Amino acid sequence: MTIKKMTRRALLGAAAAGMTVTLAKPARAAEFEFKLGVNTPETHPLTIRLTEAAHAIAEQSAGRLNVTVFANSQLGGDPEMLSQLRAGGIELLAAPSMTLSILVPLSGLPSIGFAFQSYDQVWAAMDGGVGDVVRGAISKVGIVPMHKVWDNGFRQITSSSSRQLNGIDDLKGFKIRVPVTALLTSLFSGLGALPASISYSELYSALQTHIVEGQENPLAQVSTGKLYEVQKYCALSNHCWSGYWIIGNRQALAGLPPELREIVNRNFDAAADKERADLLTLERSLQADLTAKGMVFNTPDGAQFRAALVKAGFYGQWQKTYGAEAWTQLEKYTGRLS
Repeated sequence: MTIKKMTRRALLGAAAAGMTVTLAKPARAAEFEFKLGVNTPETHPLTIRLTEAAHAIAEQSAGRLNVTVFANSQLGGDPEMLSQLRAGGIELLAAPSMTLSILVPLSGLPSIGFAFQSYDQVWAAMDGGVGDVVRGAISKVGIVPMHKVWDNGFRQITSSSSRQLNGIDDLKGFKIRVPVTALLTSLFSGLGALPASISYSELYSALQTHIVEGQENPLAQVSTGKLYEVQKYCALSNHCWSGYWIIGNRQALAGLPPELREIVNRNFDAAADKERADLLTLERSLQADLTAKGMVFNTPDGAQFRAALVKAGFYGQWQKTYGAEAWTQLEKYTGRLS
């Protein structure tokens, strides 16, 4: 299905009908053709707002720059897309901060376990000093970040019908999928679980075939990825926050005239604000929606998890990894982490 403009309702309808949503090309060939990869389905607020930003870029550039959004890991898993971006195979990527931490360890800094307690803390940090630290680190590895980070949400733990997670003892020996990142592997190892790094594109299958018993993700990912079909329980742990960085291949962006680079930056940053609001609205309704689909929710005591991480040396380890300066920036917004 090829379209020039779509409302959000039309986008959702197209996705539900199984149609691929792509951007229509201008009547004459665009001067610049960019591919943007993302792991979220067409129905996720991230994909919807990326697509809207791509339309705006095409319109405001008078057709000179055409950005095609490839949703739902069509271009490969997150690590593969990151490699493609660096090699110039794709020009833009909505990179989960967890995946990006493979290449840029400091991008995991905002996702330290039980660091942020609210979105007020998150956005103050990410639009302030912590965001500055991460953007600086990303820029040093040959890729270009947009200024504003997008929301992925506070992460929750789901499990199969064989185990409900009510406390720290229930995590002992629990086989849980985590992104391909050292931070969450370290966090769940510190809690006594058995973390396995599996790409998001392979997650549903891994749960369905019981390669792992559970996983951790924001509720929006649980919903749009239909993980409720293969998971029974959800523990509202809020164990960490994670985001998405819109990053570009440096050579591709440098090849744009200044006025087109400004259009790209302006539209992706404006869309980031809208996506943040979308996700907050969505998450407020998701628990009821997922309950109706058969999921059972509980809220474990986060203090016991944090105490276990202190005992395991988790915070001390990551303070050394990130360095005193970055850790001090984080604690300006979170308070002392230990």
